[in-house]
Amino acid sequence: MDSAKNETPRAGDAGPRRQTTTLLLQMVRKYWPTALAATTVVVAATAFYTLGQKKIYEAEASVLFNPNPPRPLGSRVEQVVDMGAGSYWNNQEYYETEYRILQSRKVALEVVNELGLQNDLAFLENTPPGEQPRGTATVSPEQAAEALRGRLRVVPVKESRIAGVRFRDADPERAQRLLSAVVDVYIAQNLDTAIESTTSATDWLRGQLDKLKTDLESSEMALHDYKKDKDILSVAFNDQSNMLSATIRQITDDLTRLHKDQEENSARLSQLYSAPTDDPRRIESSEFLKNPLLVNWRGQYESALAEREALLASGKGEDYDAVRAAAQRVETAKAAILREVENVRAAARRDVSAVNQRIGAAEQRLAKARKQAHELNLLEIEYDRLQRQKDNTEKLYGLVLERTKETDLAQLLRVNNIRVLDRPLVPGTPVHPRVPVNIALGLFAGLLLGAAAAFLRGLLDRTIKVPDDLEQELGATFLGLLPVVARHSEHGAVYGRKSRRRVKTEGRPSSPELMVHDQPTSGMAEAARAIRTNLMFMAPDHPYRLLLVTSAGPVEGKTTVACSIAVAMAQAGQRVVLVDCDLRRPRIHRVFAESNDRGVTTVLMDMALDDALVETQVPNLTVITSGPVPPNPAELFHSDRFRRLLEDLKGRFDRVVIDSPPVVAVTDATILSTLVDGTVVVARAFHTRKELARHAVRSIRDVDGKIAGTVLNAVDFSRLEYKYSYYYYQRDEYYGQTGRHSRDASRRERHDETASPD
Repeated sequence: MDSAKNETPRAGDAGPRRQTTTLLLQMVRKYWPTALAATTVVVAATAFYTLGQKKIYEAEASVLFNPNPPRPLGSRVEQVVDMGAGSYWNNQEYYETEYRILQSRKVALEVVNELGLQNDLAFLENTPPGEQPRGTATVSPEQAAEALRGRLRVVPVKESRIAGVRFRDADPERAQRLLSAVVDVYIAQNLDTAIESTTSATDWLRGQLDKLKTDLESSEMALHDYKKDKDILSVAFNDQSNMLSATIRQITDDLTRLHKDQEENSARLSQLYSAPTDDPRRIESSEFLKNPLLVNWRGQYESALAEREALLASGKGEDYDAVRAAAQRVETAKAAILREVENVRAAARRDVSAVNQRIGAAEQRLAKARKQAHELNLLEIEYDRLQRQKDNTEKLYGLVLERTKETDLAQLLRVNNIRVLDRPLVPGTPVHPRVPVNIALGLFAGLLLGAAAAFLRGLLDRTIKVPDDLEQELGATFLGLLPVVARHSEHGAVYGRKSRRRVKTEGRPSSPELMVHDQPTSGMAEAARAIRTNLMFMAPDHPYRLLLVTSAGPVEGKTTVACSIAVAMAQAGQRVVLVDCDLRRPRIHRVFAESNDRGVTTVLMDMALDDALVETQVPNLTVITSGPVPPNPAELFHSDRFRRLLEDLKGRFDRVVIDSPPVVAVTDATILSTLVDGTVVVARAFHTRKELARHAVRSIRDVDGKIAGTVLNAVDFSRLEYKYSYYYYQRDEYYGQTGRHSRDASRRERHDETASPD
């Protein structure tokens, strides 16, 4: 219901970042002169510094690096010194290494010694052309080389084998000359390094070649002496080994066969000995049966035995001659059979013995053949060692001989894998200082510094700006605000200033304090009615009948607020009396163009109250001026007569509005706050400091005075702080302007005349 108590836009709804950005933009727009001054100073300083710097020129040359150098002798002939690289990572290391070599002290020293730069003062001091160097002493070659390296840069070209070599100097011709010398020395050193390495490798190879030749001859002679000592013919060891293997196999086969014969003869001998000899008829061995002599004797034995048996069977006795003759033949045959059996057995034994002898001889031959095989293996091992030593030496000799010939050819070719693609030219324009870039950077830094200065100034501004400041800093209810009135019309009696008459213009109000009455449809009137409404609804059961209007310090518009509130209440049909209790610098009598001969001080001096009441042009509004200024205003407010005066006014009127001095300046307002129902504290936007306002509110509360609320006065809606709020009070017409002025004319004059522009 409070039409004046609008909230400022909550930038935090969009997040802390947007809130900070919005606040920064507001500060910059508010304090744009500070930001502009800081930006101008930074840009001017940057321009002055940039234009005062020495002009530096940069010469540039392009160098091509070939990781795979040309091979005129073919891919099969390898270089002794690897001038390139292999894989991708090896290429990267190769490039970085070459860049370092190009910027090395070795190259720089060669250039310094070649051109005598240690004695060139213009180079050492980097003086522009036509300017004489100030120094006279020379430096060492190492110091000159470091100076040269400090101005040299290598910039690789991405995804290529090309690198840009740049040299900076104040003299463009000197920059071109020195860069050409650096590139030439670097390429010459690269070729010289390769040739020097090749020469060193060639010398080493020749030394190794002579040594290997001697070793090869020694190996050949050692192999010959070994074959001679061991009586080794030119027959291959494999053939000899095969022959021994065949002999061993033959002997092994013979032994197998002999062992078989041995087993057969042994079995035959056993069979012969197992045959019975007591009865020749029982000899059934096949060996015996194969013997014809034995078979013959066996037949005779059987025949003689049969004859004897027949004689005995015929009754002949043993002594019978025929029987004895038959028996004699039997014994003779038997003896012959036994002798023959023994002969057969002896023959079998001889066969067994012969086989055993043959086996022994075969085993001896086998052992001898195996021994020869082992000896042949030892001979072959030693022979192979000597042969291998000879072969290795011969192979190394051939390899070194071949590499020596190839190195000699490579040394004659003088192939270089680095060459100049673009030779340096004399630079035409300087690269330092970069005036446009520096100015742009200075402008950017100036804008940042300006924004920071504006933001810092905003942070250091401790004045009350928006209603939220009143509620947060003072902890009091915000009743409303009043727009700013035309600047040239805000004159009057203020503390510390002399009273000045306002310049009256036709159709304009004579006083901003009465604008609520003179222009009831203006934004000022709407704001005053909003304050009136808030005061009425804040305590409907116990309304503020005695209302004190004060401020923390002077020139904050408390009199204007008091008059506006009193007029707004009078317009609501209430009987209102406006009492001027500012007994030090009163203004109410000037606002209403009345004399100040009678008023509060005269009533307190036994003058009738009716004589001090002054009716005004505002219906229902009566004023009591301050009267003559007394020497002791604070003591008057402590008197019982003043209390009775307030009680009389409270009985006669519906509302009593009291205008008082500032709280911080004097103690009058603090005393009055203890005698009224409520105190309205006025703060001027962008004028009243927060600390001063807090001190005023604390002073009133320390004496148990009641704060009815706060009013923000002289609000300029054109400021960014009010861009999205309080649009209700904005008007296109001037305060006090008649209808004969057009809307366009009002907008053109609003900064000088109006209180609330669009």
